[in-house]
Amino acid sequence: MENTHFCQSCGMPLTTEDAKGTENNGLKTNDYCRYCYEDSHFKNPDMNLEEMKDAVKMHMEKKKLPAYMVQKALNILPALKRWKNKQFVI
Repeated sequence: MENTHFCQSCGMPLTTEDAKGTENNGLKTNDYCRYCYEDSHFKNPDMNLEEMKDAVKMHMEKKKLPAYMVQKALNILPALKRWKNKQFVI
């Protein structure tokens, strides 16, 4: 998994081409998943980090993933490209 890209919005592993989002020219991106990004735009452009944390937690708990995995995913979110520079925006 060392060469695996992760969505820079939700942290989902981008292990297949089908999982990747698209740019407006139709090409796949290695930065975002199809659930977060399509045609060079975020599907939920007004979503904030706390809302993403809630969505990721809900999705992972629905899949019955262990609590330590959920917490690790939530801890990584603030460092992702989409959120990195928005942590202190009021």
